[in-house]
Parts: sequence; structure tokens; C-alpha cells
Amino acid sequence: MTTLMNDIRGYWNRRPCNAYHSPVNVDEFPSLYSWQVSGRKYYVEPHIPGFADFPHWDGHSVLELGCGIGTDALSFAARGARVVAIDISEKSLEIARKRARALGLQNNIVFLQGDIEKIDAVPAIPWHKFDLVYSFGALHHTPRPELALIGARSYMHGNSVLKIMLYHRYTPKVLSALRHWRPGMSVDDAVAKMSEAQSGCPITYTYTRDSAAELLHGCGFEILDMHVDHIFPYRVPDYVNYQYVLQWYWKIMPPNLFRWLERHFGWHLLIAARRAC
Repeated sequence: MTTLMNDIRGYWNRRPCNAYHSPVNVDEFPSLYSWQVSGRKYYVEPHIPGFADFPHWDGHSVLELGCGIGTDALSFAARGARVVAIDISEKSLEIARKRARALGLQNNIVFLQGDIEKIDAVPAIPWHKFDLVYSFGALHHTPRPELALIGARSYMHGNSVLKIMLYHRYTPKVLSALRHWRPGMSVDDAVAKMSEAQSGCPITYTYTRDSAAELLHGCGFEILDMHVDHIFPYRVPDYVNYQYVLQWYWKIMPPNLFRWLERHFGWHLLIAARRAC
């Protein structure tokens, strides 16, 4: 397991998620870099602000598991939340801290390096209970997400909310990734190879509504809401050059039909929950 976690840390250190959402250098223009990264992320994933509900957490405490380069953590902090954000990748946290300093939010966020499966072993967590535990796109990349959820539960009080995003099994992206399936591979193994912008992610799990509910219930949570969203509609060669050109089949599709597909076969399974009594 130690070797696998080192592989995971190395993978995200080599190319932190969304680190290239801006063409400028974070060291030279940290404020511009940060605004461009956030702007691009929420442009192509416009459902995130509504799901996270950043303004709602003004004056509240937020624990984020798997913060990456800090885009959502910064959004919570900019709207008045007190944030503790944990990630396994030192490189991601280095970028996140630079962004926080550039935006004057360094006093609102504590960035900590650690394994989200072993939250109790992460040093210097300043509070014992949080109003919101949040994780967008990290739990399906750790070998034992149930350990992360059980650990997170111990940092929640009776009125705390858990909000997480897991990758959805029934989506066009999974069908595309299955082109890499070979005999002896699991679906998750095939998806892991192509689930991210760089190939070869060590672990990527996908979930159905039923398997996600089983995971949450088994970790002591009561689900408040679960829904599906997000299909990435842009041509990748143009997107990497910061241009937004729709794939031809999405371009000719009526917007209402595209939205229906997102809500039934989207890549993101969005869950809100609380501690079960």
C-alpha cells in the first residue's frame, strides 16, 4: 500500500490537476494565474459553484479532502469560510499556497500535506469539528475511499454536511475509456488510464448510484441528495490551446437534450449527506 500511495503522490506531483488551466506562469503572475485557472474551471464545469454553494459557508468551517491546487478552497475562503485543505501532492500544495498569498487569502486557509485515508495522522488540523466536509474529485483516486469517509465523519458534528463528487459509471467518458480495455482488466483499470488529462492514473473508481449509496451508508452517512451532472463538450486539441470549440455532435444537439443527457449520463455523481444517527 505504501508503494501505491507513493505512485499516487508522484502522479499528481508530475502534473497537478488543472495546473495548466492558465498560459501564464504562477511564479511570475500569481494573481492572474489564479483568476484564469478558476475562471476556466468554472466555465467548463459550471455546475460546481451551485453544488458547493460557496457563499452559504460564510463564517463556517470547511474541511476539504484532496484540494489539488486549491481552486475550490480559495472560492470558499474568498466568501468568508475558514478552510483546512488537505492533499497528498506537495507540488499541488505549493501552487495552492502561492495562489492564496497572491489573493490575500493565506490567513483564511490552512493547506496541509497528507493522506486523506489517514486524516488523524495529518498534523496541525486546527479544529476538531467542521461545518462542511467537501471533496470534489479526490475520493475515487484513493485506494480505500471508505477510510477517508470514516475519518472525515469523525470531524463532523450533528449538523455538519458532507458534499462529494464521485465519477459516474454510466457516462460516455467510460465508454470511450473502454477502448483501452484488455482481457484481465477491470472497468476501473481501463477508466483509470484515460480518466484524467494525463494518462496512467494509478487508481480511478467509478460508481453507480447504488454503489455510491452503499459506500456512503457503509461509512455511517445518510444521503440528502444525489444527482448526476457534466459532460465535457469541447474538442480536446482546441481546448489545450485555450479555445472552446464544441464537438460537432454536441454542436448540433438541442440544448435541452444536451442538458437532459448531462443530468442522466454525466461524468460527475454529486452527493450531499450527513452523519446518520
